[in-house]
Amino acid sequence: MNSFVSVTRANVLASEIEQQILDREFKPGELIGTIDSLRARSGFARSTVAEAIRLLADRGLAEIRPGRGGGLFATAAGPMVRIRHTLLAVTDAPASVAEAVAVREALEVLIDIDAAEHRTPADIADMKRLLGKLNNAAAKGTTPFLLANWDLHERIALISPNQTASALYLSMTRFVREHAVAATHDDAPESAAEWLNVRIETHAELIAAIVDGDVPRTRTAVAKHAGLLITE
Repeated sequence: MNSFVSVTRANVLASEIEQQILDREFKPGELIGTIDSLRARSGFARSTVAEAIRLLADRGLAEIRPGRGGGLFATAAGPMVRIRHTLLAVTDAPASVAEAVAVREALEVLIDIDAAEHRTPADIADMKRLLGKLNNAAAKGTTPFLLANWDLHERIALISPNQTASALYLSMTRFVREHAVAATHDDAPESAAEWLNVRIETHAELIAAIVDGDVPRTRTAVAKHAGLLITE
């Protein structure tokens, strides 16, 4: 199995609990468990559970309360926005976030074709570097992957000489980022690892098309990309 779809046990446990939080199985402020109870529930080692707890805290979905009566407690996940098989927890304004996603997606083909026609060696080097970061982020879960994904697409948008389109695209992306809390993959139809693998391949093809300056290939890659991302 490729390294970018290899998921550690800590990530597996963190993703399971993350999904429970996003599915509202734990109310904000409710105890998820102590390190001992989570060990008993999962069968994982203490160090694995501790790492999973740290991951959840880093993602903003849970908080660690020390001392007597302490443990791992759920925080408010916020409203949800669905982007294909991604469930995005946002702080507020879910309708506006969904609208921003739709505007961004409508601009995607223009932005990416501009990139194919105007990319420089410096642009190519940056895109390849950020694609590598995207591959690495996939092993850390859906939220890190989505952040790396936005980094890559923002860099592509900076290539376009169409300043209005580029500025609007970047504005919509940053609006979504500012409201996003965490992301997780839903439970259908494929596993999170399989879904991330497909998205890695799709982005690799998109970048390859842009790097080659192949406009028809870029247009096809964008269509495939949109099939993964457009909200139904």
